[in-house]
Amino acid sequence: MTHHRIIILGAGTAGLSAWKQATDLTDDVLMIDPGPLGTTCARVGCMPSKALVQLALDAEAGHSLYRKNLLSGSPGQIDGAAAMAEVRRLRDHFVAGPIAATRKMGERFINAAARFTGPDSIEADGRTLSADAFIVAAGTKPFVPPGWPDLGDRLVSSDDVFELTDIPARIGVIGSGAIGCEIGQSFAMLGADVHMFGHGEQLAGLVDEDINREMHSALSEHLTLHTNMNVEPVATDIGVEIVSASQRIAVDLVVAATGRRAVVDAMGLENLGVPLNERGLPDIDPVSLRAGSAPVWFAGDISNIRPLMHEAADEGRLAAWHALHPDAECLGRRTPMGIVFTRPQVAWAGLRKNELPDDALTGEANFGRQGRATLMGYTHGLMKVFADAHGVLIGAEMACAGAEHMAHQLAWLIQQRVHVVDALQLPFYHPVLEEGLRTALHGIRRQLPERERRPDLPLCRDFDQSMPGT
Repeated sequence: MTHHRIIILGAGTAGLSAWKQATDLTDDVLMIDPGPLGTTCARVGCMPSKALVQLALDAEAGHSLYRKNLLSGSPGQIDGAAAMAEVRRLRDHFVAGPIAATRKMGERFINAAARFTGPDSIEADGRTLSADAFIVAAGTKPFVPPGWPDLGDRLVSSDDVFELTDIPARIGVIGSGAIGCEIGQSFAMLGADVHMFGHGEQLAGLVDEDINREMHSALSEHLTLHTNMNVEPVATDIGVEIVSASQRIAVDLVVAATGRRAVVDAMGLENLGVPLNERGLPDIDPVSLRAGSAPVWFAGDISNIRPLMHEAADEGRLAAWHALHPDAECLGRRTPMGIVFTRPQVAWAGLRKNELPDDALTGEANFGRQGRATLMGYTHGLMKVFADAHGVLIGAEMACAGAEHMAHQLAWLIQQRVHVVDALQLPFYHPVLEEGLRTALHGIRRQLPERERRPDLPLCRDFDQSMPGT
């Protein structure tokens, strides 16, 4: 039996991040992954989906000019085959980096499946290996409800959708979460007739009802939304019918965006010596990421604590640190944040509406009337920013133009525990989308006691006199 200081199972974002952290501290690190390599994000997730989104936004911009009679002649038609080929070309570009990283590992990388035979041992590639610590970063795979695979090639998962060689004329998207909304709206902008079905009212992971209604209106401009609906796709001689209690809708292809499940099949987690939950996973400490008393740490999507790429990268580093320093002081996490790249974008940072204290303060901005957003052609948009009773920023949620950037700005302010008055002292240009953020911040300021409502300019004694222009 060969022994190592640490063995990492999974060469995705979390695993590669764990590798970098661990190899800073020891050379005795082994990586194992059965493939396909390239990380979920680069291969089937954030990068190919954003390539599809960008093509759709480019197409929509051209269509908008035609609708406004600003272009003469006949509008061009989207070449679906060429569009999907371009998505794959960009995808392959991003996949190349993570694959190259595993090749550089040389003999310290094993391209094989691994199975635990005990808390401190595994079998892989016909070998028995042991380690002081293991990091499980095996990721997730799309969940397709039982019976749906009977649709054959008329059904694709949210991973397989990027392998399409053309864009079907009629598409049914099952699932109204972040993935379903991005894929559904993109295909609609690229010319498909899209019907999207959601089990509830919630779209793109939104919590706030007002913002969700705004997003419902925005999406409905491109596709047909069916919310609060249980459906079942049924194969026909010429395609598929999506059947509910009240209607049957014919489509050529069904895209299952119905969530993801941890990759735990045949991993032997039952041999870790700790109880497993209904997901087939041990209970994972959300701070250290350790599985009970076992010398095993879980990182990335498989833990389902914060299943986002940037969080997976942080969890890889965190798991590696604790695996090599089991008694170390806990490491903090960054302010949570999420972004959905629809039009308008959806984003949140910090606490969300369902997590706020009872005395929280809320400021709003309507981006349907915001100057810069109007110039950019947006007719929908709403932002809400949250502060505690004293005016310290604690959260935000939005569906508006530029949400990807303003969510970052707010996350930075929230993590630094900035007071709304101090935030308003920062510079805002005109005309920019951030003026809408300022409107929301002023909405909070007006709810503070009068003594807190001084002009939103820095006091002379607080201002750095060395700044240019002073």
